[in-house]
Amino acid sequence: MNITQAEKATRFRALHEQGGAFVIANSWDAGSARILAALGFAALATSSGAAAATLGRRDGAITRGEALAMAQAITGATDLPVSGDLENGFGDAPETVAQTIRLAAAAGLVGGSIEDACDVAEAPRLYDIGHATERIAAAAEAARSLAFPFTLTARAENFIRGKPDLGDTIRRLQAFERAGADVLFAPGLPDLAAVRAVCAAVKKPVNFMVAIRGRSFSVAELEAAGVRRISLAQSLYRAAMSGLVAAACEVRDLGTFGYLDAALTTPELNELLCGE
Repeated sequence: MNITQAEKATRFRALHEQGGAFVIANSWDAGSARILAALGFAALATSSGAAAATLGRRDGAITRGEALAMAQAITGATDLPVSGDLENGFGDAPETVAQTIRLAAAAGLVGGSIEDACDVAEAPRLYDIGHATERIAAAAEAARSLAFPFTLTARAENFIRGKPDLGDTIRRLQAFERAGADVLFAPGLPDLAAVRAVCAAVKKPVNFMVAIRGRSFSVAELEAAGVRRISLAQSLYRAAMSGLVAAACEVRDLGTFGYLDAALTTPELNELLCGE
């Protein structure tokens, strides 16, 4: 089935408006996108961390062009709606962020997230709330100028950028909501009480990131707390690489191949990838 970008965008927006929460699975290439689609996920997202890792780099160390090329490979591999992890918009200026949104749409994405922080000499820095809000406003204006409903997610990075201040996080999310964000996201919230506080403080759907040990909760728990979208960040890529490391260590250290017993067969993999 081939559907238009506008149809994908409408489907994606509708997922946020239905009752309950849905899981958006993060892929890192066309193959992983096809597998996740075959497993029945309703929508996909890219992951900046996974995208960087596939190039042998740390999170945040890829260019806008590289990120969007990977996103285009994913959007071309499936009919599912795909949202992009657009980091901080690949620049400080609101105009740069707006251009990133337009380029993301051109790459086939129907949504994308913008962070309120940047990396300076390896040290993360939060933008002040005024500048961060201007950047989201510019992104929202660019999104509204498109021919389809691009879903803009605004991220408040406090809890993963060295400022675990729930009050400031909520103030930022409320400002981003007023600036036109469609979805709100504060990665790294420490517990369900904080999740409930965020969800209660805003009217737009809230995304929760499952990826951090001790700070990840079940779908049922998150749904009860008010979350409407659950993303998986780099966790599926890390799980895949954990399998690679375990298998390779078995061969290196034991000279055995027991990992084959649990691995997909070639026909099973082909079925997921190509429906063959």
